[in-house]
Order: sequence, then C-alpha cells, then structure tokens
Amino acid sequence: MRVVFLQKYLPQEMLGIACLSRTLKDAGHEVRVLFLPDPEWETKLLVANPGLIAFSLTTGDHRFYLKVAERAKALTGAPTIFGGPHPTFVPDIVLDDAVDFVCRGEGERALPELATQLELRDDPYSVDNLSYARDGVRIDNALRPLAASLDGLGFPDRDPIYSAASIYRECDRKIFLTQRGCLYNCSFCFHHAWRDKLYHAKPKEYLRKRSVQHVLEEIDRVRSLYPLKFIHFLDDIFNVDEEWLAEFCDAYPKAIGLPFDVILRTNLTTREHMTQLKRAGCISARLAFEAASDRVRNKIYRKGTSLADLKNSSRFVKDEGIRLTTLNLLGAPGATLQDELATLQLNVDCKVDHPLCSLLQPYPETDINDMTRDMGFAVDAFDRFPEKFNRTTSIAFERRHEIENLHKLFPIFVRFPVLMPLVRPAIKRRSLSKLYLALYLLWTEYLVCEQNQTVAQATKTASFGTSPPVDLLRRVSAKTVLKVREALFGRRFSKQRLALQMEEDTIAHTGG
Repeated sequence: MRVVFLQKYLPQEMLGIACLSRTLKDAGHEVRVLFLPDPEWETKLLVANPGLIAFSLTTGDHRFYLKVAERAKALTGAPTIFGGPHPTFVPDIVLDDAVDFVCRGEGERALPELATQLELRDDPYSVDNLSYARDGVRIDNALRPLAASLDGLGFPDRDPIYSAASIYRECDRKIFLTQRGCLYNCSFCFHHAWRDKLYHAKPKEYLRKRSVQHVLEEIDRVRSLYPLKFIHFLDDIFNVDEEWLAEFCDAYPKAIGLPFDVILRTNLTTREHMTQLKRAGCISARLAFEAASDRVRNKIYRKGTSLADLKNSSRFVKDEGIRLTTLNLLGAPGATLQDELATLQLNVDCKVDHPLCSLLQPYPETDINDMTRDMGFAVDAFDRFPEKFNRTTSIAFERRHEIENLHKLFPIFVRFPVLMPLVRPAIKRRSLSKLYLALYLLWTEYLVCEQNQTVAQATKTASFGTSPPVDLLRRVSAKTVLKVREALFGRRFSKQRLALQMEEDTIAHTGG
C-alpha cells in the first residue's frame, strides 16, 4: 500500500515521519511525502493514488490540517489518520468527519499494521493505539507498550522527505536524535503527560537511548548520501547519561569529526562534560534556564534546578569558548513582573550569546494547563492557540500585552544591558507593540547571522559574506524582495523563503 504524508514545510526535516517511513517500508509498504503549501498538491495527491493519508500535528496546527484532510478525502476517497501530540491528547478530533483514525502515542508499529489491514481489506478497527468514531462515539483501542529498543527500529528513513523537498536534502545542516523520552517532570512539557498519563511508564522505561555506534552509523550513512557539514542534536537533554556521553565524545571525533550543537540540562552539566564536548567538536550549547525565580522555576515549572546550577553551567560553557544559548519561558501563571525581569537580568549576568525566549502555552494534558486553570486564569480554547509559541500567550493575563512586549524586547536587552533602565516603561506601551515585534524580528535575524558565522568558522567556510553585518544585509534584502514580490503577485511558496526560515527557526528549538 502507498501511504502519503501531507505535511507543512517546517524549519527542519521531520524525523517522526522518517521513523514511521522506516517501519512502513520494512513492512512492505510504499511511502511518499507531499509538502504544503504547494499550488499543485491536489494534482500530486491524485497522481500518488494513496491507500492511506497520514498527518502529524501539534496544537495550533490542527485547524489547518483538518481543512486539508477534508479536501484530501474528497479528492481521493482514501482514509485519513492523525498522529502526534495534539491527536494523542485530544483524541476527540477523530469525531470530525475529516479524520478516520487517530494514532495515540508511538506509531511505528500501529501505522504499518493499519496499512496492512487496509491493503488486505481486513479489520482496520482492531489495531492497537488507534482511536476511531462509531455512531458519534469515540472508541479507543488498547495501547501497546513503548518501543523498548530504538536501535531495533532501524535508521530513520529520510529518503521520502528528501525526494519531496530538495531544500532539506541540499541543506548541509541536518537534525539527529540519540534518544527518546525524558526522566523529568517539567509541568509545561508533553513528556510527563506522555509518560505518566498515556503509558503509565516508569521514568527509566520511558527514556530510551540509542547506542553510540548506532548513532554514528546513521550519521555516516547520511553523510555518504547527502550534504552534511554540521549536526543539530535535538535531544531534550544530551548529557542525561554520563557513561553514554563519555563514550560518544571519545568515538565521535574519530568516526565523524563534524561540528555540532546540543541541549543540556543545567543541574547535570559539569565542567568535565563541557571539556569532553569541546574536544568532540561542540561549538554551541543550549541551557534551559526557563526562569530565574526559584518559585517559578521549581514550584510552577517543576524544573528541579537551582540558581547556582544555571550560573555554574553557563560558566562551564563559556569557559570552553562554546557559544551559549539559553531557553527562557515567560508568562507563567502566578509569576510577577519582578520574576520575569529577574530572568532577563540572569541572562545579562551570565553574558548569554543567544537568548531564546518563548511564551508559555498550556498545551492539552500538561500539568501546567491544570495549574493555570486552578489558579483562576482563563486559557484560550485549543482552537485559538497560536501556531507559533513565540508570538502571543494563550493565557488571559490582565497584563498580557506587557508580557508579550517583554518577550519581544528580551533578546535585545540581554545583549544591550545599558538599556535595562528602560524596560519597565517600555513594556507598558501597548501602542508600540508592532514596533517591538519588528525590532524582535530584526534582532533575531542578526543572532542567526552570528550563529551562521560560528558554524562557518567551525566548518572553515567563513568569508566576508558570512560576517554577521553582511549576512544580515543579505537576509533582510532577500526578505524585502520576497515581500514586494508577494505584494505584487500574491503569496506563494518560495524555496528562498523557506531557506531563510530554516536558518532562523532551527536554532530556536524549544528544549526542556
């Protein structure tokens, strides 16, 4: 059977689809990917003649995918299946006529089994992990156990993604994952809900690491087939296992030798970790600060870290000459303005190179969603959640505009601390919100240019054109031309637009 994934263009290749493609092909099925927007997607879908149409989505995206699924079903008559965080935690989406099945949790075994059942015209409603609707009632099948061995799933199959979109194939910065799951209980993250509410698994059962050898073999295979000069490891916590980290840092330089970046947990990060990572080729590290206030960080966000952890880990990163990126989260229920400003000051004190800041979104089934409502804050309906977590907050704070303004100015004030006395009066100005957004977008562009230069220096491709001021001029000019073109001829998909967005958004990964 031919399974077709309909997927928005995102700033990075979708490893979830690649993992599903691996197990589908191993079960004898064919996989294709069609990316949106594409003015010819309907024609391409008809030519593909799918037996099953699959979608992976998050909260905020779901409205878009429901419309696409409705049209796709009308065109082909093929059944549709929704998977990913939103359908898993809001399985009632299967009650919509556009959705035939929902896959709850991991889909590597459920999706091939469904495709086989459909191909054999057997009973597709018996497949574990699936939800479906009957007479207007949602029915949930049993949930099969978590995949115990990630090595046993094989290498993610990127070929359908790269065949459908040369922008991903030709990009020489690619995404890799070395693990699945998390040990920790951050209230805003999907992991605790996935682990505790869905699978009822113990933390050590939920966190699964690939062997170092398996990871290195995948990287080497990708490098032999596609351009590859820099690696983004997008594991939520790269240093969660000290023995694994030591083995990786010893083997990686000899087997691969490409520069890379990682996300680290502050209370696990030691000076020895940073020395090991530096020798292995790490040029950039992201630390999840979230908040400076112990009450916000540990009582509300449940990070389980100390202020000393944040400061010490930052110093260890900087001492090795590694670019320091931080992940910060504004808009916690019960946080005061002073709490938010303390997070800003912490980034200033730690001399952060690249401060990334998000606005809290209380996503479905996360504990922060319940906490927010229990504290008396109204939360937008899921259908009103923003597609982008870094534009608006979905919590109805009385001072919502101040939080959103602080978010836009946050990275600017961190890098220009002389402006700190202006923070309080600046964020009160509702009338300047659009100006702040413009400044935020421009400064974000510059930070991306700095990161580009770091990568260029590590890959020995630095030149006059990669210097941040020149690169910024290139990016801004390209976007201006695109805006003018869109104003004259209408908004259409542009590979140039996506390439620019990939540079910006891949860096802005939200770790936990």
